[in-house]
Amino acid sequence: MTKIPVYFMPGLAASPSIFERIELPKDTFEMHLLEWFLPNKNETLQSYAKRMAEKVKHDNAVLVGVSFGGVLVQEMAQFLNLKKLIIVSSVKCNSELPRRLKFAKTTKAYKLLPTGLMQDVELLTKFAFGDVLKKKLKLYEQYLHRREKDYLDWAIEQMVCWERVEVDTKVIHIQGDADEVFPVKNIKKFINVKGGTHLMILNRYKWFNQNLPKIILDQEI
Repeated sequence: MTKIPVYFMPGLAASPSIFERIELPKDTFEMHLLEWFLPNKNETLQSYAKRMAEKVKHDNAVLVGVSFGGVLVQEMAQFLNLKKLIIVSSVKCNSELPRRLKFAKTTKAYKLLPTGLMQDVELLTKFAFGDVLKKKLKLYEQYLHRREKDYLDWAIEQMVCWERVEVDTKVIHIQGDADEVFPVKNIKKFINVKGGTHLMILNRYKWFNQNLPKIILDQEI
């Protein structure tokens, strides 16, 4: 039996290492990790998605995207023949974005973010107050791969200004009901991970290891 190729796209700026705890049965699935590359100057999300889609070397593959990676894989889908399209901790259209991101789009406040600081997460960690914030910054230090200002400015703008209005009905949406970035109150039709936060691909990996194979194979979870 031919193995099912499953491609994983990490979240904004994140390294593919966020999937290091995800394990799918090797006799059935073949895991492939995608990673962010630098966008061209003034590149559209659709153009970037087409270039990323070229890295998917299998027909009838499964595409899994986390957070902004979930937005990207939905744009990639138009260039690919997919078996399944799965998004995690993400949104399916711009109406599912939280109010603060809609406000940021209207006011262009996202352009004021000090993205240059992200190039030195170690420095931010030293000046962080409180153990919780320090722990989060340590996570960012470990898993943030792309810290270039040009990439971060581009990615944040694409996320905030995403133009998709109609939901792709083929999308399978997995969302934690404790997601603080994309709250479920704004989201319709999703598989609920009880207590799952925006980082659940890391801290709820056992749920994914148990249920992702069933979701791909259309089995009841």
